[in-house]
Amino acid sequence: MWLPRGCTSKYIVTHFRRRVFTSYFRVLGRRRCNVAAFMPEAAGFDGVSDRPALQDFSVSNSESFWAAAARQRLSWIRPFHTVQDCDLSRGQIKWFEGGQLNVSVNCLDRHVHTCPERVALIWERDESGSEVKVTYRELLEMTCRLGNLLRRHGVKRGDCVTIYMPTCPLAVASMLACARIGAAHNVVFAGFSAEALAERIRDAQSSTVITANQGVRGGKVTELKKTVDAALQSCPAVQQVFVAMRTENPVAMTARDVDMEEEMLKEDSVCEPTAMDSEDVLFLLYTSGSTGKPKGLVHTQAGYLLYAALTHRYVFSYHDGDVFGCVADIGWITGHSYSVYGPLANGGTTVLFESTPIYPNPGRYWEMVQRLKINQFYGAPTAIRLLLKYGDQWVHKYDRSTLKTLGSVGEPINTEAWEWYHSVVGDGRCPVVDTWWQTETGGICITPRPSEPDAEIVPGMAMRPFFGIKPALMDTEGKVLTSNDVSGALCMAQPWPGMARTIHNDHQRFIETYCQPYPGYFFTGDGAYRSKEGYYQITGRLDDVINVSGHRIGTAEIEDVLNQCSAVAESAAIGYSHDLKGQGVYAFVVLKKNVAVEGADLCQQLNSLVSKKIAKYACPDFIQFAQRLPKTRSGKIMRRVLRKVVERDLDGVGDLSTLDDPAAVQEIIKGHRDLCRKQQP
Repeated sequence: MWLPRGCTSKYIVTHFRRRVFTSYFRVLGRRRCNVAAFMPEAAGFDGVSDRPALQDFSVSNSESFWAAAARQRLSWIRPFHTVQDCDLSRGQIKWFEGGQLNVSVNCLDRHVHTCPERVALIWERDESGSEVKVTYRELLEMTCRLGNLLRRHGVKRGDCVTIYMPTCPLAVASMLACARIGAAHNVVFAGFSAEALAERIRDAQSSTVITANQGVRGGKVTELKKTVDAALQSCPAVQQVFVAMRTENPVAMTARDVDMEEEMLKEDSVCEPTAMDSEDVLFLLYTSGSTGKPKGLVHTQAGYLLYAALTHRYVFSYHDGDVFGCVADIGWITGHSYSVYGPLANGGTTVLFESTPIYPNPGRYWEMVQRLKINQFYGAPTAIRLLLKYGDQWVHKYDRSTLKTLGSVGEPINTEAWEWYHSVVGDGRCPVVDTWWQTETGGICITPRPSEPDAEIVPGMAMRPFFGIKPALMDTEGKVLTSNDVSGALCMAQPWPGMARTIHNDHQRFIETYCQPYPGYFFTGDGAYRSKEGYYQITGRLDDVINVSGHRIGTAEIEDVLNQCSAVAESAAIGYSHDLKGQGVYAFVVLKKNVAVEGADLCQQLNSLVSKKIAKYACPDFIQFAQRLPKTRSGKIMRRVLRKVVERDLDGVGDLSTLDDPAAVQEIIKGHRDLCRKQQP
């Protein structure tokens, strides 16, 4: 049909508009559908049509985002009435006030109702090929029996139970049993010495300890019960010790000791969960500080669980039916968040890895991936660097086709290790998520994913903030750096649910450490670089903390032990770059006058002391004996100068005019060169 003259252009424009608008709304509808399929909560967020918009919304509308996530992801006994009440300048952090829930119910009961026979835990025992699978129904029963046992022995809401166990199902059940009856848990890495364990038991004010007769790792047996017995000599408040049997070897039992597994069989398999307020303590976890005294960081119920669950789901693109392989020990925050709470809150299947990357051979990880059909693998750069040196053949020997995502945690991963991880382990098809976070943050804060599926990933960079995370870089004067291509102190500009609430029994220290350095911001203690594209790269610690194979240890803690040796007058410990461990420990030691002990013997004695008092990983790799240490006129040891000497950056030593005696630096330089002739760090 011909159109009347003069109407042609009007018709064409109208028709074009209809086509464009129809196309636009179809695309918009698809985007909304896609982002809602990606995160169901997003359907209710105005203006959110894709993942970048979702990220922006999570920061600019933080309360709406986290409220929707909390209602969608957690099962509440009583709903919350206040999303957040936070003031970082005062160290006040409260989320989901008024709400009540039980963490163990969120991790177990609700999944038992829908899929009781789904595998919750796969215990990858030290003995290769002898994995043990535990269903959600079985884990709930184990947790309930243990919860009833603890209750029968007087453990009540508000108590803190110390757990010193290898990574195993009973350790997970111990954590969840505490959560079920309202007690907090304090998991201590089972490699810590008796003295380090005792210090943490005393600070946590635990009257109950859960342990195992022995631990097994890398084919070696460790005497856990004997370590506990030694620790309790200085812990008079401990009234009872529950002992599980990891091996068949009997151990000496005293009147305070309870055969845990035998007594659990006498308990009922149903345990009424305690309704916990959102801000009640879920657990303490100790991390090293620059003062030498470990900090008992406090994480609470709802906020921590929500953040662990959300990061687990979206950073690793975890889906129902996947097998998640986090190889961290449960004694560290990574084990808490991504071996236990995150996966179980999501109803996932999670691997508990008890062994080492090279036992019985360097193919251990990849044989496990093949046998257990692992989909997401999360490990430390230290292990990746170690395995890289053994060659590609140990990787190619096994089928890794089930892998979908690779992750690294604990320290920044170097480019060479990242490339090997991506191209050899992942066959170039698995995204590598280099995650940055801390015990203090509760979960992953900066990571390449989630983002648009085709968004670039830059090797060795954590890159993008997670939902609700707003990083800020500060200059030396405490001002926010707003441009890109800059470096500064990494802070967080707003609170998030997973962050630690305080330091146990020392909130003032929490404020001074995290809130006072940059008022109104949370100071992470790390430095970072923001690229021209706006991506973040972590550059390392800004305080006196060394990161050894992902284990943080305060220099003051090491120095305190070295100084306990009768031959030592004073010492200074620093971190240096280490090919495998990320950082190693380099100690400068000044001996007392007229000490007759030979250098090699004294080095062995000092390392034994550190191993006994802290742990083996804290032992110095190098000990340099010196006549004196470079100090300011006020007596402060110039660790900056010592670090430059070890790094062989003598041009960067800087102005020495503030030193009491600049000649001490030349003595240190000569001593370092002499030591390098023997063995170069």
